[in-house]
Amino acid sequence: MSSKPTNVVFAGLGGQGVLKASDILADVVFGAGLDVKKSELHGMSQRGGSVSSDVRFGERVFSPMVPQGAADFLVVIAVDQVPVNIASLSQGGVLIEPSQIDESSLPNKKSINVALLGVLSRHLQFSVEAWSGAIKRNLAEKLHEANLLAFSIGRGND
Repeated sequence: MSSKPTNVVFAGLGGQGVLKASDILADVVFGAGLDVKKSELHGMSQRGGSVSSDVRFGERVFSPMVPQGAADFLVVIAVDQVPVNIASLSQGGVLIEPSQIDESSLPNKKSINVALLGVLSRHLQFSVEAWSGAIKRNLAEKLHEANLLAFSIGRGND
């Protein structure tokens, strides 16, 4: 791994699981023994307002905030948040958004955040087992089956 941290910005609306998705990524990274920092920004309202979360990881990370224009990955859960957050994406960075998922194939539409983690996982070196474990640790048991399936759909393994 390079000494430059990997920068991931999650963005969406309150109640869409933006923070939960960033928690799952941070869990995966921490479990791999890397330094990880995470920050959150809540909009005007808890539900329905803009929410974003930065996750930075690598050998050594000093700040939890992704500098403007430095995100390697921008994971947007609400399409209308793309224009609001696109400036955070670096030149050559990867935009991950709901149009990359066939939402009709999801067992529960609320699991779009985890399906997008599946898309993100194709770009990172962590094992499917590490992701599955983090999903199980961060979600209630009754949500495991639907979210593991959503993750698999995001990876393209449906």
